[in-house]
Amino acid sequence: MLCNVLQCMKKILFPVLLAGMFLTSCSGEKAPDVSHITVNLEVQRFEHDFFSIDTLNIVSSLEQLSQKYPAFLKDYMINILGLPVMEGDQQLTESLIRKFISDYRAIKDSSDKTFGNNPGFVKEVEQGLKYVKYYFPDYLLPEKLITFIGPLDAIYMGSTGSYGDVLTEEALAVGLQLHLGSNFSVYQSEFGLAMYPAYISRKFAPEYIAVNCIKNIIDDIFPDNSYSLPLIEQMVEKGKRMYLLDKLLPYTADTLKLGYTDAQLKGCYANEGLIWNFFVKNGLLFNNEELVIKSYIGDAPSTPEFGEGSPGYIGLFVGRQIVKEFMDRHPDLSLTDLMHTPPREVYEKSKYKPK
Repeated sequence: MLCNVLQCMKKILFPVLLAGMFLTSCSGEKAPDVSHITVNLEVQRFEHDFFSIDTLNIVSSLEQLSQKYPAFLKDYMINILGLPVMEGDQQLTESLIRKFISDYRAIKDSSDKTFGNNPGFVKEVEQGLKYVKYYFPDYLLPEKLITFIGPLDAIYMGSTGSYGDVLTEEALAVGLQLHLGSNFSVYQSEFGLAMYPAYISRKFAPEYIAVNCIKNIIDDIFPDNSYSLPLIEQMVEKGKRMYLLDKLLPYTADTLKLGYTDAQLKGCYANEGLIWNFFVKNGLLFNNEELVIKSYIGDAPSTPEFGEGSPGYIGLFVGRQIVKEFMDRHPDLSLTDLMHTPPREVYEKSKYKPK
């Protein structure tokens, strides 16, 4: 049965997924007015200050930086650069800082050209924060957005993807080294491709910054504890987060929120019933095997069972559709109540059965 289903998927899905079509957010639901909500977000360009330090007098330069970035400097040194804060072998630490500044100077220069002095993504982040305040008024919004240049391998694993942006105790922190555009020469180099295949670096673009920032806030409000659950429950839990993301970034393209190409998303909608039928007929919904679950939840160039043109992380789409169906049946349920509803209950009460 499995082989027959797979052959069917490849025959039907693959040609559709090749047909490029632009899809943006299409919920059709009018977003609430948040123009009355004020967000005070101070933007600090840490990379400008860090790359301007006196490399002949690093200790005093870091002391000055610590006055401006009392919490972030420590996060940056320890958690991003992987260095102690001038403890232990001080000479080694200073040498590593000098080397990083030298090696990443070109990345910093490219970042300056890409983002300039007034990064365009800030307004979208602020708009997202207004919706966070609208739906979750008791949540303490971050008051700073700090940009930085970190190592290329400084990537954070969130609940619905991995990216170079994090939420610290002090601020939203944006790693610009992983937002220089999918065609950036370093990403396309042999070194870059070995670290990040094209299906990952395709999302290293400025327009993903606001999405990543709001995803981090969702994870902060509602930590994801679904990792040991069966596949269907993990898909639904991811789908809840995508549903929230739709509410908090209502004017952002679905392709950016899901991380799919236009053609991949079009193919998913066109073949939604077949995708669901595959999971049902192959007895995958309540599978609890880590390797099986990883095939459908997690970044990948494609989902092999559905053909080369399909998206990886297809469970994100399925979970999102289940949650949409559930919320259509329970329109008075608040977002907080949704997030606190067990994923198995969401699945069962959604009565999801696409054609």
